[in-house]
Amino acid sequence: MDWTNQTLVKEFILLGLSSIPEVEGLFFIIFLLIYLATLAGNILIITIICLDTRLHTGMYYFICNLSFLDCCYSTVTVPKMLVNLLAERKTISFTACMTQLYFFASLVSSEALLLAAMAVDRYIAICRPLHYVRIMDKSTCSHLAAGLWVVGFLNSAVHVILMSRLSFCGSNEIQHFFCDFPPLLKLSCSATFINILVILTLGWFVGFGALLLKTVSYAYIITTILKIKSSEGRAKAFSTCASHLTVVIIFYAVLIYTYFRPTSANSFSVDRFVSVVYSILTPMVNPLIYSLRNTEIKQAVKKTIDRIQRATK
Repeated sequence: MDWTNQTLVKEFILLGLSSIPEVEGLFFIIFLLIYLATLAGNILIITIICLDTRLHTGMYYFICNLSFLDCCYSTVTVPKMLVNLLAERKTISFTACMTQLYFFASLVSSEALLLAAMAVDRYIAICRPLHYVRIMDKSTCSHLAAGLWVVGFLNSAVHVILMSRLSFCGSNEIQHFFCDFPPLLKLSCSATFINILVILTLGWFVGFGALLLKTVSYAYIITTILKIKSSEGRAKAFSTCASHLTVVIIFYAVLIYTYFRPTSANSFSVDRFVSVVYSILTPMVNPLIYSLRNTEIKQAVKKTIDRIQRATK
């Protein structure tokens, strides 16, 4: 598809988070450090899981996928934002904008489905522990992960194809630091009813379908945990789900606020702040949530550090 022939606008101007040079310099340092910490934290999680054979189970396979997704998540938006913080002209071409939108939306959809797969994994581990190894074997996990990635990217393709067919013949200033659906729909001089309808429809099928699966899984999980007689057993069972629940709550709270509420003319400053939370801060926080609350990962990290220290002596 030739995106550039669908519009009169050849490039967009990303207004970013601030137009004050002094503040932009500070933002550059802060977000560069956050981006580096995000890559380091998630790559560490992936490395630890790959090296420690005790972590070669379904739950950690999906955590590994989530860490890889978070690295991609940040890389789609942050490097361009960092370049624009230092650039005099904060532009992005139409094709680059659609490409960024495609990968960002693909990763959002894939994360929603991945969190659902992780909920099902926890359900089987807690409610059907004797069958866990047989059901959630390596083949099942790899096929499940591949399927959710494919669905996520196909879902995004529908939205971006529809977006690329809109006309942009007026202002080319995007009130955001990356290309996202709400600010682009606001700029279009075409009718956007179909786009909004498809976003809401597929959003309900993918996002809220995944949420329903998580809700049902955790209803069974909580029921099973409450039947455990010892308080120590209940605490141990719940601790294996607490990290995942925390990530799910953060993900859906921000997702609902951003895409499933009425948009007002003066809400973009708040939208940009919320976007920073889910596109920049959350990928950095996710590995902390899983590592700080997970005894096995902490032990694996300690074991790896001890190996490195012995090797350097």
